[in-house]
Amino acid sequence: MLEPVTPSEGLSVAHLFYVTTPDTDNDEVALAVGAAEKAGVQVVTVAVVGHKAEVCFMALHSDMWLLRDLQSALTGAGLVLIDSFVSITELSEYAAGVPEEMKKMRLYPDLPPEGKQAWCFYPMTKRRNVDQNWYRLDFDQRMALMREHGTSGRKFAGRIVQLITASTGLDDWEWGVTLFGVRVNDLKDTVYTMRYDEASAVYSEFGDFYMGMVGSVDEIMARIH
Repeated sequence: MLEPVTPSEGLSVAHLFYVTTPDTDNDEVALAVGAAEKAGVQVVTVAVVGHKAEVCFMALHSDMWLLRDLQSALTGAGLVLIDSFVSITELSEYAAGVPEEMKKMRLYPDLPPEGKQAWCFYPMTKRRNVDQNWYRLDFDQRMALMREHGTSGRKFAGRIVQLITASTGLDDWEWGVTLFGVRVNDLKDTVYTMRYDEASAVYSEFGDFYMGMVGSVDEIMARIH
């Protein structure tokens, strides 16, 4: 038996983006998700809007092997994987003094949040330009900038649930940001507002954005395929 591959704390996370084919079997897709959930994997199924993908399966579990099993099962059901993002949940170095309940939410989130079906995901990295190098700032400077950034984000409490996962050394970007919103404009308003913070405006680079709607695997597969 292969030994579990896990982080020392928190969960492994995979965002798996697929398109359907004539060979896609909706029942087999649902069985793959059901088997993963039975094994303890949290699976968030998202109908993606736009040309970048048709459906995303956001999967969370401590053991990376179980995420890989889900990936294999979905491919076996006739879906084609066209993009992915691999990361882990983390407690940021800037989170000293955060209440225990919030620490638990960041390391062991319970997804999807109730009443928030609007969803988006994007990767990001801190800049290393000569005059915009995040990693040349001292800790106190970075802490002050991140506090400003956090203050902006807290304005959207109740409208948005945000999960930031770490991907340095695991994927091409350093973090992944997943947002769950009550309405579509909640996603837009949050990202727009927070981009004016210095930590974002001066020191951040962003990858492709994916947007979609959260639902059950049966309903989503029936709707898109």
